[in-house]
Formats: sequence, C-alpha cells, structure tokens
Amino acid sequence: MIRRHFFLVAAVVAVLLMLVAGGLKLAFGGKAPGQGGAGGGGRATAVSQVVVQPRAFTDRVEVLGMAKGRQSVTITSNTAELITAVHFSDGQAVSKGQVLVELKGDQEDAGIAQAQAQLAQADREYQRWKTLADKGIAPRASADQYLAARDTARAALASAGAQKLDKVIRAPFSGRVGITDIAPGALISPGTAIVTLDDVSLIRVDFSVPDRYLPILREGLTITAKPDALPGETFTGRIAQLDTRIDPATRALKARAEFPNGDGRLKPGMLIKVGIDQGQHQGVAVPEAAIQFEGNQASVFLIAKGPKGQVARRTVVQTGLTVDGVVEITSGLKAGDKIVGDGLNRVQDGAPVKPGGGKGDKAESADKGASGGHKQKKAG
Repeated sequence: MIRRHFFLVAAVVAVLLMLVAGGLKLAFGGKAPGQGGAGGGGRATAVSQVVVQPRAFTDRVEVLGMAKGRQSVTITSNTAELITAVHFSDGQAVSKGQVLVELKGDQEDAGIAQAQAQLAQADREYQRWKTLADKGIAPRASADQYLAARDTARAALASAGAQKLDKVIRAPFSGRVGITDIAPGALISPGTAIVTLDDVSLIRVDFSVPDRYLPILREGLTITAKPDALPGETFTGRIAQLDTRIDPATRALKARAEFPNGDGRLKPGMLIKVGIDQGQHQGVAVPEAAIQFEGNQASVFLIAKGPKGQVARRTVVQTGLTVDGVVEITSGLKAGDKIVGDGLNRVQDGAPVKPGGGKGDKAESADKGASGGHKQKKAG
C-alpha cells in the first residue's frame, strides 16, 4: 500500500512540473528566461552592415557558336595504295608543303623513267631532222613532225610526274596535325582520313543573331567569348564579317567572329558563348552573401529603426545579374539602404541588431567600381 501511494505522489509531482514549464514558456514568448524574442527587447545581434550603392552594368546579348580554326582540313588520298612512310607525329606543327605521307610509287617511278627515255629519243630525232631541214636536205614538214613528237613525249613525262605527286601527300597549309592511327604498311582507299590539320593561330566562331539586334552589329565590333570547356576564362575578339542576308526562316543574321589564339587555349569544336555589348545602365547591387533564396524568391534583411534601436526586417527583392560575387537588385532596395551583409542564419525577422561582428565594425559598400557588371540577354 505504501509503495502504491509513493507512485501516485510521484505522478502528481511530474504533472505539476510539466504545467509549470508550460506556463513559463508562454510567459516568455516561447523562449527560456533570459533569451530575446523575435519582436525585439532581447539582446541585439552583432551583424556586418552593407550600404547599397549604385553601380554601372553593361547590357549584353549572348548567343552560342561553335569554334573552328582559321583553316581546317582532313587529309585524305585520292588513290588506293600502300603507305610506305609517315613523316609526322601526333600533334606536330607542320609547315605548308611539308611531306606528311608517302605512298608506294614503284609503278609511277617506272613510268617517269620510261617517259624520260622517250623524251630524250624524241629530242634527238627532232634535232637531227631540224639540222637537215635547215641545210635544205630534208623537208621542213618532216622536222615539224618530229617537233610534235618531242612535245608529246614531254607531255607524257609531265603526266607521269603528276601521277607520282599523287603518291606524296603534303600539308596544304601551315598548322598542327591531330591524332592518327596511320602507319607504314597500311592500305588506304580514296577518301580515307589520314589525319586532321588545323591552323589554330586564329579561331573563328560563326553564330546567328536575331535581326532585332541588327542596329548594334557592325564589322570590327569588339566582342567576348566564354568557352563552356574553360569556365571563368574570357577571350576578346572582333566581328570579322556579317552575312549579306537574313535567314527568312529564323529571322537571324549570320556573323563570323575572330579571336587571337596564340597560346592555343581555344580548340576547334568548342561550344562558345559569344557576348555582344549594347551599352550601360545604372543599377544598385549588393554582395551575394547578403541574399537568401527560398525557391525562386530572394530576400535580404533591411536594417531599419525599431522601437528600441535598429532591427532587421526581411525584405523581398528582385535580382538581376550575378557577377564577381555581386548581385544586381532590380526592385526592393534603393541606394543608401543598409542591409545585413552576412551571417544571415543568426538573424531573425524583426530582431534587434547592432553593427559589428561581421567583416568589420564599419559599414561596407557593395560598389566595386563603375564597370564590370553585365546584364545578359539571351538572344532568340
């Protein structure tokens, strides 16, 4: 009986303690005694302040294009024959006219020797009959016939030499060869790819721009290129040519840009994002760390005056371009506003704040210069 009464008393005491804890929680606004609530009145949180500043942004049209070399070709053969010699290695720089591959040419060599012998014989006969005709011993018509025979033999020698040239494959221009599996002893057929050859000292990019941007296009206009394969790198070039017609199906104008490529960083076949500047406009910007994103909605903590000092108010904003850690704000803030710079996870909506505790006690500026921001417009 005594044990039963002991358990009843313990249960009553536990219930009373739970009721007291619940009452204290309600009395202190959901927090333990000594902690500040969301509505202020507690201890202010030290934060870094950022002053919203105006900044110049560059309006830019961006389109996609494919990189290609100044000259590019796939070396092939126009005859079926065995390869006897390969005079290049993978990735080697070659000059115009340099011999790349030699094919078996025994038959052509024999043809040249035969044509040379026939030409020599025809020349001797012509010289003899010409001498006789000059002395009046033989008719001039006979000398002319041997002259024609000599010219025919000379043409036959030239034909044999041309056939021999088909057995020697040379570089049509200076450039760099690619990777090949061709080796001496291999039998190739007409049209078989031997190796690629590219002149990449200058890279060309062809792209199409909607006709509504025609007023800003001109030959010589400076443009930029950002290859997907080289993130963070930007190359500067110019528009070399504009097409003479607008495609009636796409209502776009084809343009060709050229980019110097002395270091060979750009490769033919790269996907290139080409940027064309339209002009500049003024906007306001804040550091990227000062913005919170929830889905598609962006917000900042605006530092405003509260009943007992400064408080942080969550404010919804519209963002533009992000560049170099700075975000353009198109609506929701104005120049001169002060916002929380970082440590947003320590700040509550309406909570009291004070400068300091972030990157420094002094208010920071989001302005990093009069240029460098780019407002991008995807053409099409």
